[in-house]
Amino acid sequence: MNKKAGPMFYVFLALFVFLVMFPFLWVLASSIKPVAELFGDRAFIPFTDNMTLENYESVFVNYPFLKYLWNSLVVSTITTVYAVLVASFAAYAIARLNFKGKTVILGLVLSVSMFPQIATISPIYIVLKNLGLTNSYLGLIIPYTTFTLPLSIWLLVTFFRKIPFDLEEAAKIDGASLMQTYWRVILPLALPGIFTTAILVFISAWNEFLFALTINTDDEFKTVPVGIAMFEGQFTIPWGEVTAATVIVTVPLVIMVLLFQRRIVSGLTSGAVKE
Repeated sequence: MNKKAGPMFYVFLALFVFLVMFPFLWVLASSIKPVAELFGDRAFIPFTDNMTLENYESVFVNYPFLKYLWNSLVVSTITTVYAVLVASFAAYAIARLNFKGKTVILGLVLSVSMFPQIATISPIYIVLKNLGLTNSYLGLIIPYTTFTLPLSIWLLVTFFRKIPFDLEEAAKIDGASLMQTYWRVILPLALPGIFTTAILVFISAWNEFLFALTINTDDEFKTVPVGIAMFEGQFTIPWGEVTAATVIVTVPLVIMVLLFQRRIVSGLTSGAVKE
């Protein structure tokens, strides 16, 4: 029997949402304030009469911000496509095929994903430096797969296991090969999970900072997180421009999640309940 939520529930819900959204709202308010109002007594006033869009204009005029956005988009997109494509085949094999060592493989995948980035950045940088891949898109795409590929495999294994085996057996009876079964039967049913995985991988690659900071030091190949961190003023840190750039980078991700939230939720909850 369903019970109606009491008024205290909505009070705590509103408080929780406010606490979660407060940092972003504060950044948004700071991005439209003049520099003089970012500090002092007026810093605690969210919106004032002197609101301006100069910080947003300065981000594009005084910095190669469009180039940073393009670099992040290229690296994140290619990383997402590559990681999800490879992970879909690996997860299908682990979840649907019988062979020795599946548990060991999953354990290795998990162990790789548990290594902290700071522990792997030195050998990865040395290898990329010797191969001449620093300050390039490929120099980021390769190390990004070290943490996005294990994540993708673990997520997709769960989704593939949810699909009934009877469908696969029926396809074999009809004469379908292994690859035909994968492309025509399994893959369409796993699309919600693949879509969810792709979004999580894209966001992870888009927000990555340490590899991008270490491997690509040239402005021509810097990504958005590094570009924002490197904003420099004449005497102080340009907090107004930093907050404006942060809003520009965050809003597209928020819109994407809001537009596809149903697919994300359905993908994340797939396999959570046994039928």
